[in-house]
Amino acid sequence: MPVERWAVRIEYDGRPFVGWQRQNTGLSVQQVLEEAAGRLAAGRTVPSITAGRTDAGVHATGQVAHLDFPEGTGLTGSKIRDALNFHMKPHPVAILQAAPVDPAWNARFSANRRSYRYRIVNRRGRLALDEGRVWLVKRPLDTDAMNSAARHLLGRHDFTSFRASACQARNPLRTLDRLAVTRLGEDIVIEAEARSFLHHQVRNMVGTLKLVGEGTWPPDRVAEVLRACDRRAAGPTAPPDGLYLTAVGYDPDPFRTEAPPS
Repeated sequence: MPVERWAVRIEYDGRPFVGWQRQNTGLSVQQVLEEAAGRLAAGRTVPSITAGRTDAGVHATGQVAHLDFPEGTGLTGSKIRDALNFHMKPHPVAILQAAPVDPAWNARFSANRRSYRYRIVNRRGRLALDEGRVWLVKRPLDTDAMNSAARHLLGRHDFTSFRASACQARNPLRTLDRLAVTRLGEDIVIEAEARSFLHHQVRNMVGTLKLVGEGTWPPDRVAEVLRACDRRAAGPTAPPDGLYLTAVGYDPDPFRTEAPPS
């Protein structure tokens, strides 16, 4: 059956979900999206492909997926956005934009950049407003030392020391284009950008930088960890709470050619 392919940009709170991907047990973001799309398509199955399969508890402010609707349904970007948002209630998932794309366009394989943000609150007091959305680290963190350590990870490397044991990627080589640590008061933000990442790579890098920031490790030790190509050499995996998929890049970007929101 001929289909119309649409790209959608999505935000979600990852706390209620088992992750992006459908699972045998528990509710996934993908299931919520596809069930809503099926209602819009009069009960027909509408499959989706995503740019990044986030884990349980990981959030997104700029996730991208594509949906294949039956051809000839008369859909527009604003109709898809508004109808999907209606049908996904009360789940914390929202469509920000929807744009038509060529049937050969693929949310995963057409992507040339992925950006993640990791949020840390660095204070002694417990969380009231950001519980489940940040990592609370009580020991003081030196962001200058963390940035010094982060520079060792920039560029193309074998990131075996920072990949999950269950990672299914065939090749551990990745090119890390950006890894920067900034502080504003008690809030620390770590920004990471690359064409693609290994499973748990960002969270494992953050866990390692935290050891440097609290003074447990010197910054230069991160270079040794990288060369070791051994997951046991690196720091712990940071919790999912503070991780956000913030952007997926495409050339051309289908959302930039979208008509103004209505």
